[in-house]
Amino acid sequence: MSARTIVVAGAGLGGLTAALALAARGFSVALIDKAEALAETGAGIQLSPNATRILIGLGLRDRLVRSVVVPEAVVIRGARNAAIARLPLGATAQTRYGAPYWIIHRGDLQAALLAAVRERDDIALTLGAAVEAIGAEPQGLSVQALRETRREETAATALIGADGLWSRVRAIAGGTDTPRFARRTAWRALVPAEAVAPDARAPVVNLWLGPGSHLVHYPVKGGAMINIVAIAADAEPSSGWSTAAAPEEVMARFPADRWAKPARELLARPTQWLKWPLYDRPPLARWGDGRITLLGDAAHPMLPFLAQGAAMAIEDAAVLAAALAATPDDPTAGLRRYEAARGPRTRRLQRAARRSDRLYHLGWPASAVRDFAMRMMGDERLLRHYDWIYDWAP
Repeated sequence: MSARTIVVAGAGLGGLTAALALAARGFSVALIDKAEALAETGAGIQLSPNATRILIGLGLRDRLVRSVVVPEAVVIRGARNAAIARLPLGATAQTRYGAPYWIIHRGDLQAALLAAVRERDDIALTLGAAVEAIGAEPQGLSVQALRETRREETAATALIGADGLWSRVRAIAGGTDTPRFARRTAWRALVPAEAVAPDARAPVVNLWLGPGSHLVHYPVKGGAMINIVAIAADAEPSSGWSTAAAPEEVMARFPADRWAKPARELLARPTQWLKWPLYDRPPLARWGDGRITLLGDAAHPMLPFLAQGAAMAIEDAAVLAAALAATPDDPTAGLRRYEAARGPRTRRLQRAARRSDRLYHLGWPASAVRDFAMRMMGDERLLRHYDWIYDWAP
């Protein structure tokens, strides 16, 4: 590794993208993750144009197009199956924003990023190691990572914490507050496309809004599988991430007296569910100190109601690499410039996601007012409402 080595802690979507973006700017990257193997797990994610233009710019289009689905629209319905609105995507999004809107399985995106990382000599990936401490060096940092029983040190220009919601790097940098449970849980499942009704296989993102809960489903794996996400109120978080859940646990939160038969029939298809408790935190006053900063969920965890969590980490990666490259001999200034650039946008997205949480889960009669207002907006005005998110470019 060269004298311009950046250590990135965390090889999730944000960390992998950051490694590629930094390497493209001429840095050497030491990418460290505590997992022994990067398993292709997870569920579907939506990649709006603000994210896809960055991935395409990193040369990933050909790796991704075989796995993505290009949705024609987001179709919004009420819990009883009443049509509310249609947000046009597909060719409309491509023309309007200059980049596509994609839906993809998280594992397919991770695999593409990982393959690109492994092809680069200027990125060293170390698995089974966790950043434990840092030390000061005359020209930078000494990043200490624990690997099994061995402590390994890497001389670095800077340390980037892309290690998620419960970030160790954030704690090293002085962060003391803990994420807060949002009193909602997401149940996720994948089913073969042939197991669902034909309408559910269409290349659209289906969004059903109900009192206290909502349902999202769309095709992934090139259309071979259907990704289902059911989100509802929950009093207590489950222990750990991605814990198993029984089908009846999900069905109880989408009762027949509130939810239309097609929605319940879809929810009845999976035989296995995994559940994730949803967390966020108030915006941080500062993301880092000196030669340390944060990226993605470590800095700004987001509720999933605008489908922008992964996109914000990908945006972070692009801005971070550009900021460090602008002043390669003064990484501290570059990190502070990155934080100043990203703070306002990510705070705005966090607030907007919380507003969407309230809007999605209204009960009657407030939901009737919401539905009427969305119908009156029409397709064009509704899409314009998201221009500030999708039209962003680094």
